[in-house]
Amino acid sequence: MTGAVGIEYTRVRDLRGPLLFVEGVSGVGWDEFATIVLDSGGRRHGLVLEVDRDVAVVQVLEDTAGMNRSGTRVAFSGTPLRIPVGAGWLGRVCNGRGAPTDGGPPVLGGSYAEVGGAPINPLRREPPNEAVLTGVGAVDVLTTLVRGQKLPVFSAAGLPHLELAVQTAAQATCGGVPFAVVFAGMGLTHADAAFVREGLAARSAARELVLFLNTADDPVIERLLTPRLGLTVAEHLAFTEGRHILVIMTDMTAYAEALREVSAARGEIPARRAYPGYLYSDLASLYERCGRIRGRPGSVTILPVLTMPAGDITHPVPDLTGYITEGQIVLSAEVQSAGVYPPVDPLASLSRLMRKGTGAGRTRADHPAVAAQLIAALARSRQVRELADLIGRSALGPADLRHLDLEDAFRHRFLAQGADENRSLDDSLDRAWEVLLTLPRSQLGMLPADLLDAHAPPPDREAG
Repeated sequence: MTGAVGIEYTRVRDLRGPLLFVEGVSGVGWDEFATIVLDSGGRRHGLVLEVDRDVAVVQVLEDTAGMNRSGTRVAFSGTPLRIPVGAGWLGRVCNGRGAPTDGGPPVLGGSYAEVGGAPINPLRREPPNEAVLTGVGAVDVLTTLVRGQKLPVFSAAGLPHLELAVQTAAQATCGGVPFAVVFAGMGLTHADAAFVREGLAARSAARELVLFLNTADDPVIERLLTPRLGLTVAEHLAFTEGRHILVIMTDMTAYAEALREVSAARGEIPARRAYPGYLYSDLASLYERCGRIRGRPGSVTILPVLTMPAGDITHPVPDLTGYITEGQIVLSAEVQSAGVYPPVDPLASLSRLMRKGTGAGRTRADHPAVAAQLIAALARSRQVRELADLIGRSALGPADLRHLDLEDAFRHRFLAQGADENRSLDDSLDRAWEVLLTLPRSQLGMLPADLLDAHAPPPDREAG
């Protein structure tokens, strides 16, 4: 049941943070869109969070600063928030509410869609099986992103997660098929927002980008709307217009903190670290909107970026994100301190759908074997390094010394990459082979003999 359209309610009981409490309402439903008229004549907008008897709790998208209880009028639309969808979003730069900030006209579309959206029906899901290449060697080779996957980036304060997000947004491709990026930034400083706009200017000019930027001084409630706007636009571009869409959302920790602030304003009982008890289901309502739909073209792939407070991977936001998503890319302060970009920790990173999107006919026939062997070799190298710290490098055997050399070669010949360097998959895999051949052939047992014969020197020419 919805409120009668056109009726204005004037009994504002309370203004609390971003929330407005209206008394005397009738027939108002949850998630209904509201228009708020101030006594000065200004207009604001809101969404119904809760209805208890005749009291509606409205979250004001532009915040409640400067509003008075007297003289404020609230009208309910009778429907949830809807936005125009279509190709008109491509090439546009908007704030976190979808209002253009690029000097252009309002975005128009041939149809409208509800911002709330819904997860894809599991019975209609098509299994992901094709790669999205980012141009970042460490991601493409070791934690390959697959169309329809949700693969988060776990970072910490001071690490270049925004640089990696922008580089990925600028370089990502799907092998010549129609492709676009939706970038949703939340809680960004103005310097960071300018960095994003500058770094993605070329993709925006090519009409392959939709940019939503919520800055740190924007209303906190806007942060809850920004990723939903991005996903609503992405779903139409993918499942109606047939494009493959990569949605990058950063920083999801800023989103979760906005959710916590609204929860506190509503007087809800807090759960872990004062986050609301429904944090898991709220995050899932975003992440589960990605995928592929059987019988429809296009796909939605999600790359959420989140910072771990104090680098704590057990913090509620990364912890719950890990349960919902299909792997993670973890950035390392240790690698960053060595002056290597991107500072990806390969042993803490994982793409659970990588096997479905790599190999012959998808990326390259040797890709899965090379990635598995490189991870195994790096794991052994880490063990050897810890052993060397205990007994000294001089006590190590020849094979162990080769593993120490491999770790150094991995960082500087494979992992290290310029922030604007778009590295092809062939180049990245060739570099991976170069690193692996730091080891003797006897240490490469996970690689098939025919691949070794094609890349490695004969056994009698090996040293050690």
